[in-house]
Amino acid sequence: MHKFALLLGTWLTTISCLFNQPLLAEIPSIPKPSNAPLELDLLTNPQGSGITANTIDQGQLSVPSLWWIKETSENKLLDNWIAYPFNNHQPARVDVIVNQQIWSLLDYLERYDFVNALGDIARTYGYNIRIFNYQQERLASYTCNFKINPSLCRIEINSQSNFGLGNSF
Repeated sequence: MHKFALLLGTWLTTISCLFNQPLLAEIPSIPKPSNAPLELDLLTNPQGSGITANTIDQGQLSVPSLWWIKETSENKLLDNWIAYPFNNHQPARVDVIVNQQIWSLLDYLERYDFVNALGDIARTYGYNIRIFNYQQERLASYTCNFKINPSLCRIEINSQSNFGLGNSF
């Protein structure tokens, strides 16, 4: 009987340890970039709450503030943008339009650096970024999960849209 009690105790201890083990933490998912179409007509005919590089609010700084990056961009890569504030259907995002000729001259690391710099600024305002050319091809994105702190972000660069891969490969 003593052996049975010892065996039973060992078995119960083993089972209880298995069930009390902490589960591996789930890695929060980072959302995919929005599938909403690029609305280029808002650049010439702004409507609603969208903000573009041509929208200037005399009373306050518009959010997100990308004017400084556009003005200090040495190579004139960033051409324009459309910012969409958060709504019930979509997280806040900025659709950035770049000069395709200059984008195609950049290698992968230069593109990554550009997307990361814009994404870091937009993230501070709670915005995701999508990068397009005027042909409405999505070239890259910077998407974050803002529900956790610090937010987790992912950069995607579409190498399919390159005219040339530059010096990175």
